[in-house]
Formats: sequence, C-alpha cells, structure tokens
Amino acid sequence: MPELLRDPVERALASAVAALSLSRGMFFAVSALYFTRGVGLSAATVGIGLTAAGAVGVLASYVGGRLSDRYGADRLQQWTLAANGAALLAYALAGNVISFIVIAACVSGTRGLQSTAQVTLLARWYVGPERVTVRARLRVVMNVFIGGGSLLAGLALLVDTTAAYRLTVVLVGAVTMLGTVPLIGLRRRVDGLAARMDASSGAAVSVRGRSPLRDRTYVASTILNAILAIQFGLTSVGIPLWVADHTDAPTVVVSALLLVNTVYVALFQVRASRRAQDLRTAGQSVRRAGLFLLAACVLFACAGYVGTATATALLLLAALAASAAETQGEAGGWTMAFDLADPARAGAYQGLSQTGYAVAQMLSPAVVTTSAIDHGTPGWIALGALFAATGAATAVLANQAAARRNHHQAITGMPVG
Repeated sequence: MPELLRDPVERALASAVAALSLSRGMFFAVSALYFTRGVGLSAATVGIGLTAAGAVGVLASYVGGRLSDRYGADRLQQWTLAANGAALLAYALAGNVISFIVIAACVSGTRGLQSTAQVTLLARWYVGPERVTVRARLRVVMNVFIGGGSLLAGLALLVDTTAAYRLTVVLVGAVTMLGTVPLIGLRRRVDGLAARMDASSGAAVSVRGRSPLRDRTYVASTILNAILAIQFGLTSVGIPLWVADHTDAPTVVVSALLLVNTVYVALFQVRASRRAQDLRTAGQSVRRAGLFLLAACVLFACAGYVGTATATALLLLAALAASAAETQGEAGGWTMAFDLADPARAGAYQGLSQTGYAVAQMLSPAVVTTSAIDHGTPGWIALGALFAATGAATAVLANQAAARRNHHQAITGMPVG
C-alpha cells in the first residue's frame, strides 16, 4: 500500500495519542491529591480502589481484541476514547467511595479497550517491521506529551486548592475527548481503510482460527513480556520511594531521573525498534533489556550505601540503564507480539498481549515495593535477576519460534502468517 495512504492514519493516531498523553500527564500529577483532598478518600482507599479498577482494565484489554475483530479496530478506538474522556470527566462529580470505585472502573475499562483497539489497528493496517516503527514513533509522542501534561499540571500544584485540582480533572476529560476529533471520518479520508478493517473483521468472524489461549508460544511470549513490563513499577513507585527514604540523594533528583527517562525514550525508541525487525533480533533486544535492568537494579542498590554526590551519580547511571532497557524491551516485545500472532485473528492476539501488559501494570507497584523497597539490596538483586532471566528466556523462545518458521518455509515454500 502506498506510503501516501498510510500517512493520514499515522497522523490521526499521533494526534489522538498526543491528546490522550497530555491528559494522562496532567492526571498523574494531580490525581492523588484530588482523590484525597477533593473527594475526601484515604490513601489506602485510593490504592484499593485503583487496584480493583485495574482488574477491570485487565479484562477489558482482552475483550477489546475480540471486539476489534468483530466491529473494526478503528471504530472501537474512536468510541472507547470518547468514553474514556467522559469517564474522566465524571471524576469531578465523585463524592464518596462507591462513586469513586465505579468511575475508576469505567476509566480503567475504557482505557483497556482503547489501548487494545489502537494496537490492533496497527496490526491490521501496517505490515512487517513498519508496525513496530510506527508504534515506536507513537511511543515518543506519548512520552513527550505526558511530560508536557505534567508541567501544565504544575500550575494546579502551585495554587494547591481543591478547586484547582477539580478544574484540572475537568480539563483532563475534555482534552481526552478532543483526541477523538482526528479519528472521526478516518475511513472516509483514507482509501482502503474501511475495506481492510471490514474484510479483516469478517475473516475473524467467519474463519475459526486458533485461539491465542491455545497458542502456547504466544501465551509464553505474553507472560515473559508481562514479567519484563514490571520494570515500569520502578519509575512510578520504586525510584521515588528509594531515593527519598533509602539514599542520601536530594529528593529533587527524582524529577531529574524522570526527565532522563523521558528524553532517552524520545531520542532512542525509534532507533531501538529498527534493531528488532524480526523474531531473532527481537529476542536479542529483550535479552539486552534484561541485562540493562539487572545493571540498573545493582546501581540503585549501591546508591543506598554512599554519600550524596556519589548516590546522585549512581542514580543517574541507573536511570540511563533502565531507560535503555525500556526502549530495547518494548521494541522486542512489540515485534514478537505482532510477528507471532495469527493475522486472521489480529484483535484476539493483540488483546491477549495487551492483557499481559495490563496485568503487569496492576501488579508492578506491589512487586517492586515488596522486593526492592522492603528488602533493600537482596530485593534489588532478586528483581534484577528476574529481569535478566526473563530476557534470556524470551531470546530462547524467539529463536525457537524463528527456527520453526524457517523449517516450515523450507518444507512448504510458503511463509507462515
């Protein structure tokens, strides 16, 4: 398909991702304060409520694949993004525990559906390594705009009133809903998109392909990539707690480490995706990610034993290693999720893959805190060893899958998938 026809799809997706990410950055910065001060909930209640909502998101990520196959990933993306914005707006009306949990479940569920629909759209519309390259570019957009949203939310933090936080939540919902605008009429603007989505959906309904749950290779790949995705708990929970409570580095270093991650991903995510173009190179990329994470965990642990200046330097090195792991691991994981999937059931397969990420997102704070934060150096070493072993196992799985595919092609002369 000509490049000219693909560009409008990527531009529309990039615009939607920019709006969604800007709103997420704003929400991340003020949500905890809004829930505790504005809604009047305890920190424990917020944590339990968000965990329960995360379980809804896990289920929605899987169901989203089935719905994408049946109704079209492009339609589902537009509908669920609008619903996610409406759910976020509803946070401004939350007044008690019940309403908070119901709204949080709606936010998490619509986000899970939207995320799976977006990845399925990439799987349907693009082919080969281009799927990973486009996803990498979207990841850069996401990181940049999350950072921008966090900066904008700083105005509300400066004012530090319940009204300012509630207004920010309203803006979060409105900006998210604006993300649907570039998706409206996309089928009419892009020749061939409707045919590709509808033909693929029809094939998925009429042809009984293998369920992804019966595909042992894909299930194993999903589990391994979910374990590696626990690394995101380091950024959201592990690093702030470790720096503040277990090192002599100033707390402001946390912001610097997050900035390092944002800039590194923006600069190197696309480059990393170009080094993971097939199953073998994807496995190698994930293996490197595991080793980088092991190095990062060792450096984080060492930062707890030295003075301020040395601790700061070690933390910066650890952040660089963790950022390199993120770009390498994501690129390899995306390639495997696309290449190992049955093209006839792209939605179902991508739904399973996104479910793995959703489970990791839900469990990663608990895993990181109960290992590294609660047990210090032994916990960091155990966590790093888990990441390294997972990367190595993923490389073995990828090599075996590539060998089977090459053997099949040699015998039949036909490509797999």
